Amino acid sequence: MLSIIVAIANNNVIGKDNKLIWHLPEDLKRFKKLTTGHNIIMGRKTFESLGKVLPNRKHIVLCNDANLNIDNENVEILNNVNLLDKYIDSNEENFVIGGATIYKLLLPKANKLYLTKINENFEGDVYFPEIKQEEWKIVSRETGIKDEKNPYNYEYINYVRK
Repeated sequence: MLSIIVAIANNNVIGKDNKLIWHLPEDLKRFKKLTTGHNIIMGRKTFESLGKVLPNRKHIVLCNDANLNIDNENVEILNNVNLLDKYIDSNEENFVIGGATIYKLLLPKANKLYLTKINENFEGDVYFPEIKQEEWKIVSRETGIKDEKNPYNYEYINYVRK
């Protein structure tokens, strides 16, 4: 089963220059809590932007470069999207963490969507694809805590596919 996890701005921006634009420590804690112990699926640029292999998660990296080799037992490189079928068809939850191309490719195959909505517009160069509301049902919604460390109004919205 695929689940998408993403933080997006009001204008669907998710990043700029291969980096996150905002810093919300509470959202990062939520990401860690939800994804720890699971597989995380991403593109090469997202993997590179992490700066390291995240602990207690297997990293599945989709990449067109058949020569890409990362020597780490917690990293699997796939150069064909069809090789993801074992994760899509699995009963276990596998998290898609970006970037934009991977989200666009896998959103139609996802069963759940964990969305952090930042209630601001940001300038960016990477956007999340349109969420077709008629395909999704909101199962929970929670307002995030705005404070000196988390300077934006934001909320967590969890969806399941209808």
